[in-house]
Amino acid sequence: MRILIADDETELTRALKAIFVHNGYETDVADNGADALALALENEYDAMIFDIMMPKMTGLEALNEIRTRGIDTPVILLTAKAQVDDRINGLDSGADDYITKPFAVGELMARVRAATRPKNSKKLLCFGNVELNPESNELRGEGSSLRLSAKETEVLSVLMKNTKAPVSAQRLTSEVWKEDGGELVIYISYLKNKLDAVNANFVINTDNGYILEMKECLAY
Repeated sequence: MRILIADDETELTRALKAIFVHNGYETDVADNGADALALALENEYDAMIFDIMMPKMTGLEALNEIRTRGIDTPVILLTAKAQVDDRINGLDSGADDYITKPFAVGELMARVRAATRPKNSKKLLCFGNVELNPESNELRGEGSSLRLSAKETEVLSVLMKNTKAPVSAQRLTSEVWKEDGGELVIYISYLKNKLDAVNANFVINTDNGYILEMKECLAY
């Protein structure tokens, strides 16, 4: 298992590298976004950990470029900022997960394990005019498709498998995060926008829990 850690805090990257190497990971490090991008383009990694605020190129800029080049390696963002806007920007740039500093190393390692966990063969999920591939995170609608983050895929998968009754926030949180689900509202908001982007003929109704609901036919 090979990972890339990019952060301009030298002591942090040194400590993280030692811990990951001790746990059997082959680990490369970079202290700025430009070097992180170069390494990501030159090597194949199972996961990448980027700090958002780095010199030369931010973690978000590096991530945007990586996704533009077609690299879909899981990326976890580190940030000292807890504001919602930073979380949204990270997800919008193609991040699979994020963790706010200061963090417990055990939590970071758990997120890396989750991001790199081998995926079992999964069938396509369908609802309305939309198709979701849980392996590639591809959301396909009428004439268009886009890539979801890993967590967005998990949330939508739960909803597409449970269309008979609303899914509670507590259940979604438990199934997707297994812990604090404070990000749920953000992911639901992003999923709504992405479903609109692929011209889905249904919406996520949040009146009483969460459930996929066909759009009402307009009367003429």
